[in-house]
This record gives sequence, structure tokens and C-alpha cells, in this order.
Amino acid sequence: MPGNKVREFLDGRGVKYVTIRHSPAVTAADVAASAHVAGRDFAKTVMMWVGGHLAMVVLPASRRIVLHDLRELLESPEARFATESEFRDLFPDCELGAMPPFGNLYGLPVYMAASFTGEKEIAFNAGSHTEIIKMLFSDFEELVKPIVLEFMTT
Repeated sequence: MPGNKVREFLDGRGVKYVTIRHSPAVTAADVAASAHVAGRDFAKTVMMWVGGHLAMVVLPASRRIVLHDLRELLESPEARFATESEFRDLFPDCELGAMPPFGNLYGLPVYMAASFTGEKEIAFNAGSHTEIIKMLFSDFEELVKPIVLEFMTT
């Protein structure tokens, strides 16, 4: 079942969370709406190449990355969006496009929009297009240790 890796990780650390099932949705904005979560509170995971390595960039569902600004901020002029074929095999427990923002479980760095740090909770795909996980942001931050950035979004 998709998402078991994240749930097992959270359960093994005694972290409290809620899973929310919703009708099938693919885009982050549609998932947030389907699960009745504000777009600014729903974390979407975007896979990118940064410094020659795959990385997760996490931002609110209601926002988009300004690639030029992100390249500048990361001091990585060659940073680019990864194609699905470049990362699909890294997430055998997830439906394509529904990866949770737990790069630490997949050996990937996580760059996160600073806007999340002011939120009490964070919600994200649980590895499928029909389920999300909602948890305290402080627990997420402690477990994932994302690199928080003030990157520009539109």
C-alpha cells in the first residue's frame, strides 16, 4: 500500500498524525481542495536536479517555483526540474507524483519554502493520489530537517 514507509517511520517515532482519504486527485491544488486543506498549508513536492543531485523542493500547493530565482538562491545555475523518468524508481512505495516530502527516507535533501515555518500544521501526499497526512509542522521539521529557504514563488 502506498505511503506505508512514511506511516511506519512516523509510528516508529511516536509522532501523532492524521490521515485523510479523499477522492482521486493529481495536482497539489486539487488534492488540497479535495481534502479541504488550504493551498498554503498543503505541501507539494517538486523533484529537481540541484548541484548534479536529485533533491526535493517543497512549497505550498498554491504557489509555483520561479526557477531563475531558485537557481540564484541555491547558487546552482544548472538547477532544473527533474523528469518523471529520472526519479520514478526512487519511490517504489509511492504513486508517481504523490511523493511525501520526506527526503530523509529516500536519501535526498529537502529544500522547503520558509512560509511553512509559521504554520502549526503541515499536510502532504501520503504516497497516493487518494490520501494525505496532516501533522504538526514542528514534528515534521524535527524529523526531516529541511533546508528552509526564502525562495520566490508565483
